[in-house]
Amino acid sequence: MDIAYDGTDFAGWARQPGLRTVQGLVEDALSKQPPGLSVPRSVVVAGRTDAGVHASGQVIHFDVVPGQRGRIEVDSLGIPDLERMCFRWNRYLPGDVRVLAAQVAPDGFDARFSAVRRHYRYRVSDAPWGVDPLRRNHTLAWNRPLSVSRMNEASAALLGLQDFAAYCKAREVGTTIRELQRLEWTRTGPHALEVHVSADAFCHSMVRSLVGALLMVGDGRRPIDWPEAVLASRTRDSAVAPAHGLTLEAVDYPPDAELAQRAAQTRATRSPQP
Repeated sequence: MDIAYDGTDFAGWARQPGLRTVQGLVEDALSKQPPGLSVPRSVVVAGRTDAGVHASGQVIHFDVVPGQRGRIEVDSLGIPDLERMCFRWNRYLPGDVRVLAAQVAPDGFDARFSAVRRHYRYRVSDAPWGVDPLRRNHTLAWNRPLSVSRMNEASAALLGLQDFAAYCKAREVGTTIRELQRLEWTRTGPHALEVHVSADAFCHSMVRSLVGALLMVGDGRRPIDWPEAVLASRTRDSAVAPAHGLTLEAVDYPPDAELAQRAAQTRATRSPQP
């Protein structure tokens, strides 16, 4: 299932007791399907976004158990009419969450572990007066002039397979080794900038930590080689940019025949290049 959401009024993706979350609303909508399909209480997501983070290309998967035919139209193989089901799901969901498409997943598909890369975009305004009011929920207001060339020079040193412990929120388990494939700043208007960030995967707060460090380079408060020095130190020492400027835009997957192999590879512990 492909879904999109405005993260402004959500406490993140993951279901949390007493809080409004994307996962909670999606799973509740799935549970309200009419007879003919049994769905689980939990779904698997490509990327667990934090509170306030948006998504235009989030991907989830869940296993279903076909039941007796009810009001859902099915074909000769018993596959449900997914277009009609998407319509039903969107009727149950509020306007800040939309189901864009759904399909029967190929064998071996895992929304999280089969992914080969994720793509994020972070938007910034360096206008002295702040940010366009119509874009304030999706763009960070930065009241200092920013240099795209300085930020791109600093970004280049962070690319590749590296240990991003200095740019990740500490956790007791899990690796912080990631392959950062793209980190590129562009100016899209007189006071509008955006950075495109792509990697095989991201650890907690990694994108926003990278953005926070690079913004301090862009406005001249840190030297160009500072983000690289922070990376080498493996010590968390950078500002974390606010969540509302960040959007998960797409998730890439390999050909169907390679999905299971990719999932197994991703689960294995990553190791840095010599």
